[in-house]
Amino acid sequence: MSPMIDDTGSRLALRLRLEREARGWSLADLAARAGVAKATISKIEREEISPTATTLVRLSAAFDLTLAGLLLRAEGVDQLSRAADQPVWCDPATGYRRRQIFARPDHPVELVEVELPAGARVELPASTYAHIRQILQLRAGRLTLTEGGRRHLLEPGDCLGFGPPGDVVFANEGEEPCTYIVALTRI
Repeated sequence: MSPMIDDTGSRLALRLRLEREARGWSLADLAARAGVAKATISKIEREEISPTATTLVRLSAAFDLTLAGLLLRAEGVDQLSRAADQPVWCDPATGYRRRQIFARPDHPVELVEVELPAGARVELPASTYAHIRQILQLRAGRLTLTEGGRRHLLEPGDCLGFGPPGDVVFANEGEEPCTYIVALTRI
């Protein structure tokens, strides 16, 4: 299965290059700011590889954007977010599938739906959360979320608000996929 569900990959590659060039950054500058190898960024921009969730989060943070903000810039923005038009992205390393339900540059809240396959694990650095706060509601399955060393076991319907920035691990230790909704805002 292709990691990109639609043609978001081409638009994302272009957007990364445009964001980098708009700041006057070289590949080396972005690599240093994001903690991502220069060769990896080059391959992403040339559409030779699809970035992982962790890589996209690091690149977004380097641009002072959320992941949703970066994906939105790649997709374009409309006031109405129809289900059929909501961009979907899949992490090639984990199978993590992310649907951008709602986000607009002029609105403080973003809404995302994530499906995490059984046995999958996504680790995001504390820098991801330096300028955002999230509320996560588990819709189906089970999710273990570890934030800054504190482990939370979530069941369907449970809701967790993220506190001060810390490294975060999303882990589906079950045998079925889990689905959760994330509402986030920049602070």
